[in-house]
Amino acid sequence: MTGDMTLITGGTGKTGRRIVQRLTAQNRPVRVGSRSGGVPFDWADPDTWQPALEGVGAAYLSYYPDLAAPGAPEAIGAFAETALRSGTRRLVLLSGRGEEEAQASEKVLAASGADWTVLRCSWFDQNFSEDYLVDGLVHGELLLPAGEVGEPFVDADDIADVAAAVLTQDGHLGRIYELTGPRLLTFAEAVAAISAAAGRTIAYRRIPAEEFAAGLAAQDVPADVIDLLTYLFATVLDGRNAYVCDGVRQVLGRPARDFTDYARDAAATGIWNGR
Repeated sequence: MTGDMTLITGGTGKTGRRIVQRLTAQNRPVRVGSRSGGVPFDWADPDTWQPALEGVGAAYLSYYPDLAAPGAPEAIGAFAETALRSGTRRLVLLSGRGEEEAQASEKVLAASGADWTVLRCSWFDQNFSEDYLVDGLVHGELLLPAGEVGEPFVDADDIADVAAAVLTQDGHLGRIYELTGPRLLTFAEAVAAISAAAGRTIAYRRIPAEEFAAGLAAQDVPADVIDLLTYLFATVLDGRNAYVCDGVRQVLGRPARDFTDYARDAAATGIWNGR
């Protein structure tokens, strides 16, 4: 019967696996949709969508590689259409702040006829500990094309708590929640907090976008991923997002987690010491 199952696309990713953990802890049936685990699900292969949606009442949409990528609005619209045909009405979209391309996908979802909610998020804290930034931090110097603009980094655990709530509770349909941390930090300040938490010297150096792109190319990062990352650093970090929002408190009734608390807990795992 439709309605019992919740589909988490990107269910092995930073936010997806955390949402799965929360819903499972609530004894709610969850389907992990992923290219690498769980039920086969691939945004680039629409033939995987319908089987993943069977018996699903609500779905979390984490689009890969990013809503700023070409074709994202079309894919979100096609998925929403498939979901509605399958009887899946509640759709929660992970989106990005300050990205016009992401907002195009939001508009497509809102016009689809689904019961929608958008989680418009700032940069994840966990990008420093679960993604491409780890290697630089381990080696003692992070090189990025980001300057003195502040970013309200948000904890992926806060995103997961919010997502689990809006997927399962009433009162969130047709809402856009902007999820941020409680304060602004530059990338240099974030790295300084990581350095203090790790108990070792880790430097931050701003580099030109061209040097950043060349460094990624030397590591055999695909060209489309390089273009996307360069765009995000050059465009989204121009000051448009240099303010905090209270989306976490609106949904959960508590403040967002501070970056210092994240850095302390991540450092305790040894991730920035090569463990």
